[in-house]
Amino acid sequence: MLNESPHETAVRELREELGLTVTLHALLVVDWVPPHGPWDDQISFVFDAGSVDRVRAAGLKPQDGELSEVAFMLPEQAAELLPARLCHRFEAAVQALTTGRPAYLHDTQPVWPAEPARGEPWGCS
Repeated sequence: MLNESPHETAVRELREELGLTVTLHALLVVDWVPPHGPWDDQISFVFDAGSVDRVRAAGLKPQDGELSEVAFMLPEQAAELLPARLCHRFEAAVQALTTGRPAYLHDTQPVWPAEPARGEPWGCS
């Protein structure tokens, strides 16, 4: 959708793709990604949309053709399924939830030396 802010896009996408209405609580990650493959550069945002209870989670199902399934798992398990670029961004988002400090990344890497160093605890390659 044109002229839609990143946080409005996140809320709309969750509603359209999962039938889930959320309130965003915080910005977790901003990641500038240089041109790659057929794509121009992009800025990716990750937001904290809170959590869902077991009853609501059990009822989540893909609402359109963009998703094939919904699954809940530990962060370590999710990281194993993600490609390296998304795994590093995911790791930064989980760290931001813990520290309360959003991460600013350049192609998945922290921009400022003051950013806490991230290891490879989940095997992101």
